Amino acid sequence: MALPARDSASHAGIDFGALDAITAAVEAGAGLPEVVRAAAAALDSSLVLIDRSSAVLAVAARSSADERALMEEAAGVSTHELRVGDEVVGRLRLRGRSAEPPATVLRLVCTLIASEVERPRAPERASEAAQAAFLRAVIHREVTDRRDIVARGAELGIDLQPGGAIVVVRAHHFAPTDDHWRSRVLAVAERAARAVAPGSLAAVDDGPVDNAGHVVVLAPVHDEPSVRRVGEAIARELQAGTAGFTFAVGHSRPAGDAVDLYRAANEALLAANVAEAHPAGEGGESVTVLAFDATGAYRLLLPAMSEDPAELQRFYAETVEPLTVYDEQYATDLVQTLETFLDCDGNVAQTAARLYTHRHTIRYRLERVRDLCGLDVSSTDGRERLGLGLKAMRVLGIVPPHGPATEQGAESGRVPGADQDR
Repeated sequence: MALPARDSASHAGIDFGALDAITAAVEAGAGLPEVVRAAAAALDSSLVLIDRSSAVLAVAARSSADERALMEEAAGVSTHELRVGDEVVGRLRLRGRSAEPPATVLRLVCTLIASEVERPRAPERASEAAQAAFLRAVIHREVTDRRDIVARGAELGIDLQPGGAIVVVRAHHFAPTDDHWRSRVLAVAERAARAVAPGSLAAVDDGPVDNAGHVVVLAPVHDEPSVRRVGEAIARELQAGTAGFTFAVGHSRPAGDAVDLYRAANEALLAANVAEAHPAGEGGESVTVLAFDATGAYRLLLPAMSEDPAELQRFYAETVEPLTVYDEQYATDLVQTLETFLDCDGNVAQTAARLYTHRHTIRYRLERVRDLCGLDVSSTDGRERLGLGLKAMRVLGIVPPHGPATEQGAESGRVPGADQDR
C-alpha cells in the first residue's frame, strides 16, 4: 500500500518514498537484493545482509570502501539482529551516511527484511526437520526395518538400497563465537558432502556424553575410497570456511546394508572421539580426520560404546575421572602426563623430554595419579587399568582439560626438597 504523498518527502534523513519501495519489493517478490537496495535508500545507509550461518545474502553499499567496512565490522558499523518470533534468522550490518536512522524506522525495516529472509525457508525448514528426524531414527535404532529405512531415505532424495556410510564431525571453538555456530558447521559439512556424494544428509545429534552435539553426515557411498573422499572434502571445507575452531572428523566403514547404518554411526563417532586425542598437524591445520579402521585397539571398545555406554562410563569414573576433575580444578596436566608416560612405555626421561618438563615434576605428577586413583603406574595392573581408562575417556568423547603445570612441586620443574634425580 502506497504511503500518503505528504510522507514521500524526506523527513529526519529518511526517504519515505524509498521506504514504500521496500514494501513494494516485498509484495512483488522481487528478491532479497532488491529489498536490501530499497532498505539502503530508505535508511540512507550502506547495508549487508547475513543469514544465520554467516553467509552473505545481499549487499547494498555506496562504495567498495563501505563494503569492506561492513564485511570487517569496522568502526561506524552497527549490527542488528533479524528476528521472526523468538528465532534469529539473520543479521543486518549498517553503516549510516549521516546519523543513525530513527529506531522505529530501523525496526520496521529489520522486520520486513527478516520476514523476506524467512519466507523461502519454510519448505527448507520442513526438509531439515525431516532429515534430522530420519537420521536420528537410524542412528538411535528407532527404525530397524530395511525397507522402511530405504523408503524413508528415498523420500529425502538419498538412495540407501546399496547401503551407505557415516561421517561424524566434532567441533570445539577456541575463540568467542555466537550461539549459531553449530548451524554454520552443519551447513559447511552438508555442502561439502553433497559436492562429493550428491544426496548426502546431515543433522546435529548428541552422543553418550556429548551434550553440545556433533554433526552426523549420511553419505550414499559404498566403497572405502569414496568414504575417505567425503571425509576429506568435509575437512577441507571446515578448514577453509570456519575460523576459531578445531575439528575432529571420523568416518565409518561402508555399510553394505541399510540396517547396518546404526553400526556405521557408532564407528564414525568412535573415530571422531579418538581423533580428538590426536591434534592436527603444525602446518596451520585445524582438522583431524580419522577412519574407523585406523583407530587401533580402540575398536575393541566399540561394542561397549554401542550397547552399554553406562558401563564404559563407570570404568572411566573408577580410573581416570579423578584426574580430569583435579586437572580442571587446579589447572594441572595429570591426564596429559599419564597419557604421555604410557605412550613412552613408562620411561620418565622420555616423558619429560616430550613434555618439556623436568623429570622430578613428572615423578611428582605420577605420585598424584596414584594418590587420586589408587592405581600405581609402576605396576603392570595399574598401567593396564589406567590405559583402558584413558581409552574409555576417548571413546566416550570426553575431552580432558589442559592447563599450565601449576600444581605444588612444579615450580621450576622441581619437587620441594628434590635436588637430584631419583
